[in-house]
Amino acid sequence: MALWMEAGSEPKTNEEIVDLEAISALKESSAIEFKEKGNEYVKKGKKHYSDAIDCYTRAINQKALSDSENSIVYSNRAHVNLLLGNYRRALQDAEEAIRLCPTNVKALYRAVKASLSLNLLDEAKSYCEKGIQLSPDNEELKKLAKQIDVKKSEHELHEREVSKAVATAKDLLSAFEERRIKLGKAMYQELTGIKKPMLDKNNILHWPVLFLYAEVMSSDIIEDFCETDMFSLFLKLFISGDVPPCPSDPAVADTRESVGIFLEADSGVCLSKKEVLSYLLEGTAASHLEKYSGGETDAAANSSFSSGNDPKWVKVNERKTLHDILKNPDFVVPGIPVFFVVSKRSSFYKDFKSMNFLLPQL
Repeated sequence: MALWMEAGSEPKTNEEIVDLEAISALKESSAIEFKEKGNEYVKKGKKHYSDAIDCYTRAINQKALSDSENSIVYSNRAHVNLLLGNYRRALQDAEEAIRLCPTNVKALYRAVKASLSLNLLDEAKSYCEKGIQLSPDNEELKKLAKQIDVKKSEHELHEREVSKAVATAKDLLSAFEERRIKLGKAMYQELTGIKKPMLDKNNILHWPVLFLYAEVMSSDIIEDFCETDMFSLFLKLFISGDVPPCPSDPAVADTRESVGIFLEADSGVCLSKKEVLSYLLEGTAASHLEKYSGGETDAAANSSFSSGNDPKWVKVNERKTLHDILKNPDFVVPGIPVFFVVSKRSSFYKDFKSMNFLLPQL
C-alpha cells in the first residue's frame, strides 16, 4: 500500500496512485476542516483565540492545501495574533501569507498593522503601498497610509531633536574640557529643578547659579550667569536690595565689605565623560540614551575621581569672572555652580569657616 512507500519514491502501480490520491484528499479535507474550526473559534471571542491558532496551525501542518489556500490560513492566524498583541508573530504569518500569494490584500493589511505596532514604519509603508496598488479603493489601507505618514513625520522630528540634544551635550562637554571645568554629581535639584548650562553662538557659557544663605538655609538662583561676568556685579545686587539681602544678625547692617561669597573646594567626585554626557542629556529628547558614551571607549571615559583632600571654603574674589572661578582645579561643579553667601559680621561666620554646621539635607 502507498502508506508503506519510502519518502521521495514515486507510485508505480495504479493501486499506489489511488491510495496516494485518497490520502491527499483526506489530508486536504482535514486541513479545510481545521481552518473552518479556527474561523468559528475566532467568532466566539477572545477566550477561544488560542484554540483558533491551534486549528490554523494544524491546517498548515497538513501540507495539503494550495499556496493560495495556505496564504489565507496564515493570514487568518496573523489576524488572531494581532488581536492577542503578538505583533512579531502576526508579522511573520502575514509575510508568509504574502510570500505564498502576493495579491492577498488582507495579508498585506495585517502586515501593515503588525509593522505599525512594532514601529517598523518603512516596512509598514511598503506593505501599505502594495496593498493600495492592488486595491485602490480600500479605505482601511488609506487610513493606515495617513497614520504611517503622521508617525514617520513624528519619528523624523524626534530623531532631529535627539540629534540636536546629543550635539548640544557634546559641545558642552568640549567646552568644559577646553576650560578645564570639572563636573560632579548634581546637588540641590529640589531647589533648582533640572537646570543645565548653555553655550551661545559665540562659544560663551551661560550658567544657572545657585546662591545658598547657609545661616538660615534659604537660597536664590540666577538663571543666566555669563561666564565672562564678574562677581562684583552680583555682589552689588545683593547689597542694593535688588536681590533679597544676605541673612545676618539683625543688629548688624551688611555692607559690601562684610558680605562674602564662598565655594566649597576639594568636595565631590568628578564625573567621567560618559557620566557628564548622560547628565547633560537628562530631560532632553535623548534622555533615553542612558548609556551614551559619545564614542568614547577608553578607560578614562568611564572612570570618576576625586582629589582625596578634605573639603574647605575658598572665598570668591569678586573681581574675577565666573570662568576664572570655575576653572579652579580644586573645584568640582555640582551640576551647576553653587556658592554660599555669608556675612562676615554674623555670629554664624565662625562656625561656617570651621565647617562646624550641617549642610541642608534635601
